Amino acid sequence: MPEPTPATMTEQLRQLHSGETTAVALMSHAIRRAEDASHLNAFLTLEPDMALERARSVDQARGRGAAVPTLAGLPVGVKDNIDIAGWITSGATPALAHLRAKQTGPVAQRLFDAGAIALGKTNLHELAFGVTNTNFAPIPMTRNPYDPSRITGGSSGGTAAAIAAGIVSAGLGTDTSGSIRIPAALCGIAGLRPSVGTNGVGRRYSPRGLLPISHTNDTAGPMAVSVADLALLDAVVTGEDPVTAAGLTGLRLGVPQCFWVDLDDEVARLCHAVCDLLTRAGAELVPVSLPGLRDAWRQVSAPVVLHEPLEDIPAWLAAHARGDITLSAIVDQIANPDVRAAFDVVMSESLAGSYGPAMALHRPELCRIYAAAFRGHGLAALIFPTVPVPAPPVHPADAFPRVSVNGRDHATFDTLIRNTDPGANAGLPGLSIPAGLTRDGLPVGIEIDGRVGSDRDLLSLGMTIERIVSEGRPMVI
Repeated sequence: MPEPTPATMTEQLRQLHSGETTAVALMSHAIRRAEDASHLNAFLTLEPDMALERARSVDQARGRGAAVPTLAGLPVGVKDNIDIAGWITSGATPALAHLRAKQTGPVAQRLFDAGAIALGKTNLHELAFGVTNTNFAPIPMTRNPYDPSRITGGSSGGTAAAIAAGIVSAGLGTDTSGSIRIPAALCGIAGLRPSVGTNGVGRRYSPRGLLPISHTNDTAGPMAVSVADLALLDAVVTGEDPVTAAGLTGLRLGVPQCFWVDLDDEVARLCHAVCDLLTRAGAELVPVSLPGLRDAWRQVSAPVVLHEPLEDIPAWLAAHARGDITLSAIVDQIANPDVRAAFDVVMSESLAGSYGPAMALHRPELCRIYAAAFRGHGLAALIFPTVPVPAPPVHPADAFPRVSVNGRDHATFDTLIRNTDPGANAGLPGLSIPAGLTRDGLPVGIEIDGRVGSDRDLLSLGMTIERIVSEGRPMVI
């Protein structure tokens, strides 16, 4: 049987269903690729023997002529803050290094029920509380497959690196402020943050089985080589039919001006080029001002994600029946100085007084601003650069690096989340799509955000954008 070649998930599934390859051959290739790319630290744990055993079972079932599910034999990576029964959920933090999950999270279980096989648990910024995936010993930092001297972005950087390096074609991440979309953009893949909505209304994916930061913002989501792959994964998770590509004629896309300022020159060049292509293909691009958005967002973001861990992490530990591990014990062993600094704020409860107004006043105002823009301009989506810069260099000795934007220094965290976090705090769905490579060969992503519940429309539109932008360009390195 010929060895499978790195491909989209859709192509790998076609090869499996047609008999051009086998689940064992596909998994063996993934294992070898993981070994060859081990310097990237995409995975925290690998389970090759278990994965091969499950792949053999898929091949045996096919050999008997038995019906197999949609994703049967597909290797995937699962971020190590998502529970898989019997596997460790470490959250890339020392205190949880031996904590085994009792149940599999519903989103991961849907993929496994459809036949996907987890090769291992992927790396993340410690406790998912960062956007670089630059971890500190004893947790390894993830490196970008396009240039290992660069970050992957985070916190789902391990899944992004595993896909970009051709180890797996798809996997799961989580997104609180941009943790799927940022690494997707910086690693040249596609990533979906599903709708979260408000108080459970409009939430697309179950939040259970995730080591949490914020019950208001957290969600699992798919990451893959292509948007078409995301559409199939989303259909598996939700039980809906996969979408097809949208037509662009007459479609109105909002260009939020505040998301298009202070961009790296190469990011601006590539994302403006995408917009030009869309205009030529029939879409109408509409300037949108979003008055008051930045102020409302700042009143919501930190008070929510730096307060809700006080409630959410202890509840998750209780669900694992681990009363011997406390939030304080986790914080005492945090390895990353930047994560420790964030949890110093969490544990001080200094933002407790801001949390009530954030949820009662400022988040509804943020949602109102977005809703008014969509309604007032008749928009199908907003479009903007996912991240204002290409992947910055790794700074292994510096937990608080600066990033250069056209020669001007800015705080790395604030810069990387600047465009992804506002929509997350409003519960919107967001989709990052590869926009091309800079002249230095670094990936850039462009994002579309939609109204709560418009996930299928976003995926449909994203498939069209991806085809227009990337036709004929290799999707994996």
